[in-house]
Amino acid sequence: MSPISLKAQPPELGAATEPGARRPRLAAWLMLAPMLVWLGAFVVAPTAILFVYSFCERDEIGRVVFSFTLDNYRRVFDGVYLHIFWRSIGYAGLTTVICVVVGYPVAYFIARAREEWRHKLLLLVMIPFWTSFLIRTYAWITILKKEGLLNGFVHALPFGLAPFDLLYTPTAVIIGLVYAYLPFMILPIYGSAEKLENSVIEAAYDLGAGPVRAFSAVIVPLTMPGIAAGTLLVFVPAIGMFAITDLMGGAKVPMIGNVIQNQFLQARDWPFGAALGVVFMLMFAVTYWIVQRRGAQLAG
Repeated sequence: MSPISLKAQPPELGAATEPGARRPRLAAWLMLAPMLVWLGAFVVAPTAILFVYSFCERDEIGRVVFSFTLDNYRRVFDGVYLHIFWRSIGYAGLTTVICVVVGYPVAYFIARAREEWRHKLLLLVMIPFWTSFLIRTYAWITILKKEGLLNGFVHALPFGLAPFDLLYTPTAVIIGLVYAYLPFMILPIYGSAEKLENSVIEAAYDLGAGPVRAFSAVIVPLTMPGIAAGTLLVFVPAIGMFAITDLMGGAKVPMIGNVIQNQFLQARDWPFGAALGVVFMLMFAVTYWIVQRRGAQLAG
């Protein structure tokens, strides 16, 4: 075969295989199309509308006036709203810490249990999702109110304890938030703990590490992706939660979600509510970056 024919052969082979290579790529895009349409219609478009509204004004009857202004963002950084933001961050942070402390042992125990028991234990974690969120919240109201089940139990004890007045307090809000978001912490940690090899833990013990050292230096770093995912799934929604603060807090401890809801529904100030929503999304982005960076450092 001459050198000329050898040089001409690769382009002919490439031309023959190029259509076949395009088909899997086209099929992959077609499979992604429904998800992309859903994201565009229900995530990108509403976010773009929210962003545009945040620079608009409202007229005397609450209609949106499309005129550029930064007054909405100036109002966001008013002392009253900054205090509500910090309160929301504090409540969400405390909720996340409690969920980690309570959820990690549960998730680790389920992940290390015998295989025939794992699905049954996970089912117990998922059972609350079978019931309406409002019904579960009202159940906690029944438990925590002054004439509720908790005080009835305390009254039956022979210690002479006074009734607890927990409902419509910050404590009730934290209890409701922890109850609502605890499964979102357990499930990601379970996913990481299930992949943890027993040989790694045994190697740590063989090298002289005690239980505390093995847990802090081996188990926690290897399950950090689950903790990071659980932190995002708990912290960010807890900041914007408004139903629990209304029902169990009696609207006495408003969070940023309550303020945004009131701006859109009661005050009819959509531009200011949109500005609060944009700042809230920026908080989510910063939280995501911090958690991912911290998780990468600990895992490394």
